[in-house]
Amino acid sequence: MNETIQQVTEEIIQRSVKSRAVYLNRIAQAKGHGVNRHTLGCSNLAHAMAPMEKNEKASLAQMQRPNIAIVTAYNDMLSAHEPYKLYPALIKRTLMDMGATAQVAGGVPAMCDGVTQSQPGMELSLFSRDNIAMGTAIGLSHNVYDGALYLGVCDKIVPGLLIGALAFGHLPGVFVPAGPMHSGISNVHKAKVRQQFSQGKVNEDSLLKVESASYHSSGTCTFYGTANSNQMLLEMMGLQLPNSSFINTNTPLREALTVHAAERVVTMTHISGIYKPIGEIINEKSFVNAIVGLMATGGSTNHTIHIIAMARAAGIILNWNDFDMISKVTPLLCRMYPNGQADVNHFRDAGGMSTVISELLDAGLVHNDVQTIMGKGLDKYIVEPTFNDKKLFFKEGAKVSRDKSVISSCKYPFSLEGGLKLLSGNLGRSVIKTSALKPEQFIIEAEAIVFESQASLQDAFKNGELEKDFIAVVRYQGPKANGMPELHGLMPPLGVLQEKGFKVAIITDGRMSGASGKIPSAIHFSPEALDGGMLAKVKTGDVIRLDVTKGEVLLFVDTEALASRSVEVPDLSLHRYGFGRELFVSIRKSIGSAEEGASLFDISGEERG
Repeated sequence: MNETIQQVTEEIIQRSVKSRAVYLNRIAQAKGHGVNRHTLGCSNLAHAMAPMEKNEKASLAQMQRPNIAIVTAYNDMLSAHEPYKLYPALIKRTLMDMGATAQVAGGVPAMCDGVTQSQPGMELSLFSRDNIAMGTAIGLSHNVYDGALYLGVCDKIVPGLLIGALAFGHLPGVFVPAGPMHSGISNVHKAKVRQQFSQGKVNEDSLLKVESASYHSSGTCTFYGTANSNQMLLEMMGLQLPNSSFINTNTPLREALTVHAAERVVTMTHISGIYKPIGEIINEKSFVNAIVGLMATGGSTNHTIHIIAMARAAGIILNWNDFDMISKVTPLLCRMYPNGQADVNHFRDAGGMSTVISELLDAGLVHNDVQTIMGKGLDKYIVEPTFNDKKLFFKEGAKVSRDKSVISSCKYPFSLEGGLKLLSGNLGRSVIKTSALKPEQFIIEAEAIVFESQASLQDAFKNGELEKDFIAVVRYQGPKANGMPELHGLMPPLGVLQEKGFKVAIITDGRMSGASGKIPSAIHFSPEALDGGMLAKVKTGDVIRLDVTKGEVLLFVDTEALASRSVEVPDLSLHRYGFGRELFVSIRKSIGSAEEGASLFDISGEERG
């Protein structure tokens, strides 16, 4: 093993000794013997199986066969989740053939950040993750299940499902993807037209045609944002079938993989004799592997929040120092938009996760001695699914990239370091995505222009006030202020300014989309402006230096002068109501910082406050 990876792993284990022990003890207390519904009274059980068919009722009543929960994030507005409408019936037929049963335990929200970008609804996006976790727990709370299948793909949905699943860590669990749509127009072309629209060079009809040519069918969006980073993480953690994430939706192979996922979870139940609960599959090494995968593939910055929250749900304490140390020794192996022109379909065809995992194992950068749903060892994921004679089987996967422009090697990486970096300084701590930046963007020193909202920056751009070098400070965008929305809508105007030759950057306590990265962006500032963060004291005209090479963000204001500055909190009342925001007041008050996972839950799984 790489010495740094081993060191980080040991530090996480030591840091988590007490909380991990508490978590594992809770799993042990929750374990049953035989089927879980043994604990139910007759009236309880009758309620649970009332709508089932006669043969399903007979199976449940005999107490001999497992009953599997389906927790689904299906809706037909979200392209990545629309295919899930067919999954419950397919899963139920599959399990009945095995003598088992399945029930839809519950549905959870699945909002699309692509729809809510720059809209009021985006202020509910981050909060939806913990809402999904609680919805998952409610569905599983009926205690009639011996395992679970989790149907989710996108940004907050997979982290929420995993947090909920880990709260029921005594149950075996398998995550079931729906697969990406086929490639549409290139992401580069789409981004170019977005910039042209922000300049008034094309109209809305032209922009809509381009956007619709990119997002054109059922299936996950093809750029490598948070949704597809989720899928990568699930494979790195051994919770999804090998190299299955990027098999296109609505294909025979996709259906065969769904069938196999259902079969797999049955083999992991207590009744099978090979009991593999999800809370014991996942450990500190699993999360280290996930972070390595994030760095090697240039994944979404959102996971510097979500991975921490997911880990805490299992009693494992991570921080941004872990991410930074891992990034420094993990080479960047992948070029997918926004870090390149390829999409996830090209990534799959180049060898996909099989090639990435093979490279990382050979370099000693990931732990092989981990449990997965396929058995012991991450090397079980160096395979590729294939469909032949109406049968699914896994053949040996590509260990060497089939397309070096998409997946490189540890020997000849696209960058010697991973795609993310920790930034520290007198303004606090933040993270920056570096995988899409050019070397000349690694150091930017300029005067600050302070904005209290996204709209004010957009207005300044339209009024021609930003034609110069500057660092935009967009504050009061943290979880306590307004739910920490993504600020991806700021990328087109800033991109226009950057292409004109101006040195521009953004620092914020908000988030950026998983598809962002072209503009130097120090994000997730902790503590946030509303929670005592120094961003609240920055004034327009202050000089700021953003230095990626040193991992620093420095405000050049005398310490005494900075201390004497008063803080005037802007009117945030417009973020407190409308579009359901009034229902989330208590969450804004109770939520933790970005570096703590921006979560309602502490490491014991209890609510804050």
